[in-house]
Order: sequence, then structure tokens, then C-alpha cells
Amino acid sequence: MDYFLITTVLVALAAGFGYINVRFLHLPNTIGLMLITIVFTLAVLALSYFDDTLLNAEIEIITQIDFKTVLLDIMLSFLLFAGALHTNFEQLKVQRWPVLAFATLGVLISTFLVGTAMFFILQLLGLEIAYIYCLLFGALISPTDPIAVLGILKQAGVPKRLETKIVGESLFNDGVGVVVFLTIYQIASIGAENVAVMDVVGLFAKEVLGGIAFGVFLGWITYRLLKSIDDYDIEVIITLATVMVGTAVAQKFHLSAPLAMVTAGLMVGMDTVRHSAMSKTTETYVDKFWELIDILLNTILFVLIGMEMLILTLEGNYIIAGLLAIPIILACRYASLIGPIKFFEKKLNFVPNTNLIMTWGGLRGGISIALALGLTQEMHRDLFLVITYIVVVFSILVQGLTVSKLVERLRVRNLLKD
Repeated sequence: MDYFLITTVLVALAAGFGYINVRFLHLPNTIGLMLITIVFTLAVLALSYFDDTLLNAEIEIITQIDFKTVLLDIMLSFLLFAGALHTNFEQLKVQRWPVLAFATLGVLISTFLVGTAMFFILQLLGLEIAYIYCLLFGALISPTDPIAVLGILKQAGVPKRLETKIVGESLFNDGVGVVVFLTIYQIASIGAENVAVMDVVGLFAKEVLGGIAFGVFLGWITYRLLKSIDDYDIEVIITLATVMVGTAVAQKFHLSAPLAMVTAGLMVGMDTVRHSAMSKTTETYVDKFWELIDILLNTILFVLIGMEMLILTLEGNYIIAGLLAIPIILACRYASLIGPIKFFEKKLNFVPNTNLIMTWGGLRGGISIALALGLTQEMHRDLFLVITYIVVVFSILVQGLTVSKLVERLRVRNLLKD
């Protein structure tokens, strides 16, 4: 099966499932597409007892797609640039310090809390897993997924001040989370005794700080090019080239492409750049183009996530571990946010129950699954992939469906208190 045919099938499924969702279910696209795909896959599995033609076709599609490479090396840059382009830069600028703390300190604390808790839980289940591999799981599951968050928060009615924190954190912490994961992965692969502390610090600084600096440079170059002409067709193509060339260069020099794309997108999207470099017509075309890219890739991504269940090794202990991981991960996220929130809440006038909303609204998605797929068998890939999938499905379907109700309930309760 060639890549054009695979892409055609995925786009056709995304279009069909998207139509069903909009026409009948009326759920946020992220939730609806994933739910319909899971139901479709379960139906294919049931049908396979009588005729396995559809099942074999679906398995062939999944096995020929390198989900990790497709998401992390290709799709993620486009999705993050599109998300950053439409993020309120002025609000984010006001909230930059708590966002930075959530995306760095929060991810690191959560990584170690989740890793430690899962180490003991897995021991109780009779699964002898080395602590370093549990930390790897902590690293891949701790970052919230900007793709899932951006798609759902638009309809959740979250206060703008808080929405900026959650979206800003999600845009940056996936890049930080990937770097933390790769660092622990390297330690696990070659042994802690063979890794110097300064090497780890150097790798982290190069990926994170280098990625952000490169993103600033990309954003500036794009701004200068857009300002020097007035032709909306070419200007849209320039923004597309920014993402594609920027991603290729970042990967070549081992900089964080996700962080570079977020930074470049924020710069190009900020009001001062828009007003001075783009005409109203250009703004409209650039926004519509990237909204379309965002919607198209999102629909394909969540169809893929739903189909990934076909490659899971569903053993009893693995499923129990996944179910136990859900409250553990939520508790660890809540704990990891306490420090930054307490430090900044009085200075920046945080809305009530910020920690609770950020914990429940911090969704996991495709990035976690992609990183879990990148584990080796020695790192217990099958186990952690099942756990990750269960957490992601719960996150999208349960948390995603109820975050707006939680916000509304807390809003009413706070009004009654006043």
C-alpha cells in the first residue's frame, strides 16, 4: 500500500467521521473523531470473527505508518505554528513567567512524581520494571498536549486569563517534555554511569534555548519578508516555507523544532507584526490557511490515535496498571502546579480554582503515544504503550467532555460565595 493511498484512506475516514460528528453527535471535533474511530475499530474487530478483510486492511495501514515520525517530525511543527499564530500574544506576555514555570519546572516535577509512583504501583502488580524506565514513562506522559487542549478549550468557556495559561503551557511544555524524554532515554540506553551531568545540561540547553532562539530568528526573517511585499498568495507561501524550512534546519542541528515553531508562530501572530507587515487581506488569507491546516491535520491525527488500539498488547496487568495510572497522573499534575501557582497567584490575579481547572483541563494526546511508540522492547514498550493509550483515551473522552461542566460548576459556586 503506497503513501498516497494511505493518505487518501485517512482523509476519507476523517471526512466521514467528521461529518457524522457534526451532523449527529455535535461533540468537539477532537473528542468526536477519536470516539467514532474507536467505535469503528471495535466494530471492525467484531466483524473480523466473520470476515477479517477490513481488519487486515486497517492493520496494514497502521503498521505502515511510523506514527512517531509522522507526528513528531512532520505534523507537530505545523500544528504548533498554527496554534501559536492564533494565540493572544499580549495575554501570553503578561502570563509569561507562570507559563514558563508550568512548562519547565512543572514538567520536571511531574516526571519524577509520576515515575516514582508508577515504579511502586508496578511492583505491587508483580511487574519488575527498572526505575529509569518508569521515569521515561513519567517524561512522556507529563506534558499536556497542545493539539488536544487547543481543540477543546475553545468550547469549554474557560476564563481568558486561565485559558492563556493552559494554552501557553501546552504550546511550550511539549517541546520541553520531548527534550526531557530524550535526555532520560539517552541515560537509559547507555547507562547513568556513562552520562556526565554537564552533558545532560548541555543537551537540554541546546535543544530548549537553541530552539527558542532559532524560532525568534525565523519569526524575524518571516516578518521582514512579509513587510517588504504586498501579495497575499506569496505571503501565505512564505509562512508555509517558514515552518517547513525551519523544521528541517532545527532537526539538522538538533534544536527543538516544536519550540522553534511555537516561538516563530507567536512572533508572526502578534498584533504589532500583523498590523505593520500584513494587509487586512493578507491577514485573512494567512489565518484561514492555517486554520484549515490545523483542522485537517487534527482530524487525521485523532483518527490515527483511535486506530492505534489495534497494535496494543492487552494483558490484564497492563490494563489494571493503565487504570491505576489515571488518578496517579492527575494527582501528580495537581502537585506539580501548586508551587508556581502559589508563587504567582497574588501578583497576577489568578482565577479561583486555577489548579483544579488546569489539572482537569491538561489533556494528554498524540505526543504521549508517539513517544511511547519510540520506546524499545527492553524499555517495556508494550506495557507503557497500553498505559499511555488508556490515559490518553480517558483524558480526551472523559476530561475533554467534562472540563466545560467543571468550569461552569466552579463559576456558579464562586458566584454563590461572593
